[in-house]
Amino acid sequence: MEGIDILDKIRKSEAKDNEVVKVVEEMKKAGVKILRDEKWREKDGLMLKEGKVYMPKDKALRVEIIRLHHDTPMEEHGGQ
Repeated sequence: MEGIDILDKIRKSEAKDNEVVKVVEEMKKAGVKILRDEKWREKDGLMLKEGKVYMPKDKALRVEIIRLHHDTPMEEHGGQ
């Protein structure tokens, strides 16, 4: 399933920005899964910011996700 593959790639990506690295370190030190008034949360190995999956700064992964959601066969909507 492509959605699960993408989530695994997001979990494994090392291309995280400084803010996320700092948040993860704070969470580990505090031993919590929620930080900063629930702005940040760890769930199933993914970092969530305001309830949305944090997308690492991994250009190839971002392009792959965009293609998955925007490259659909023309016949699905009649080419219009």
